[in-house]
Amino acid sequence: MKALTFKRYGKSPEIGFADVPRPTLKADELLVQVHAASVNPVDNMILTGIFKPVLHFQLPATLGSDLAGVVTEVGSRVTRFKPGDAVFANIFDLGTGAIADFAVVPESLAALKPANLDFVQAASIPMVGLTSWQALKERANLRAGQKVFIPAGSGGIGTFAIQLAKHLGAKVGTTTSTGNVELVRSLGADEVVDYKKQEFEKVLHGYDAVLGTVKGDAIEKSLGILKPGSTIVSLVGPLDAAFARARRLNFVLTFVFGLMSRKIMRLAKKRDITYSFLFARPDGAQLTEISKLLETERIQPVIDKVFPFEQAKDALAYLAQGHAKGKVVIKMC
Repeated sequence: MKALTFKRYGKSPEIGFADVPRPTLKADELLVQVHAASVNPVDNMILTGIFKPVLHFQLPATLGSDLAGVVTEVGSRVTRFKPGDAVFANIFDLGTGAIADFAVVPESLAALKPANLDFVQAASIPMVGLTSWQALKERANLRAGQKVFIPAGSGGIGTFAIQLAKHLGAKVGTTTSTGNVELVRSLGADEVVDYKKQEFEKVLHGYDAVLGTVKGDAIEKSLGILKPGSTIVSLVGPLDAAFARARRLNFVLTFVFGLMSRKIMRLAKKRDITYSFLFARPDGAQLTEISKLLETERIQPVIDKVFPFEQAKDALAYLAQGHAKGKVVIKMC
């Protein structure tokens, strides 16, 4: 079968198509013919090697983790799915990939595709949906009436997280460029800062939570808009010692991650703010809950561009430019 793979980490990862063996199934797994796969910023970050101590791939490795497709085979202990079922899933952190003709999906990580979405739309959801769900509901415990700051509101994670936060009853502040102000307002954003005209830390105040989606000093600046007792959940780092311990990394990495986050932890503690780094985990049960929100149109997918399978490498390059409005998706069939 055909798969988009990379051969090494660093500046020249040698991304390209390769003929790889069709995966074999374990008893609790599904074989899915992938109809569409979406790309996420973490896919480009993996290529740099920054997550090499944390995410383990046997090179050459298949890229991507979000997929939607049709089950063609099930393992002997699979009970919830059968061949012919349309499913969507995220297989991040399993050492396998989704940008391929076929992908193996553990039964526990899959969910039935929302009936009202096509495969391209469904493939756009898993990573941004699970990340938003776990950051806003599990980590930040976001409640109705609270205020959450979700910077870069027109991006893949932003367009989903704004809608989920509004569904939870929160008020949402965000940043975006002039041309995307109407888009984020249409998704429900209450306070919109045009970052080309204003600095968010001089405009926003009294927030209960921040979803860290922008690299650089944005997370430190966001401390100033938060109330005591509030929460920062960062998707872009710095990694922290709690993350290392949760993944049972060794003492050296735990120490290093502790050093990396020492400054933000100290600054946050001074203001009685909790900081943590989040790596979203695949979860079929949560995807099923997210599917209900999609089927009732409380949340709608936002897709910037669809690339044919043959141009999958271009999809990664396009995403890396950082200007996508919503998700970038690859269509296989």
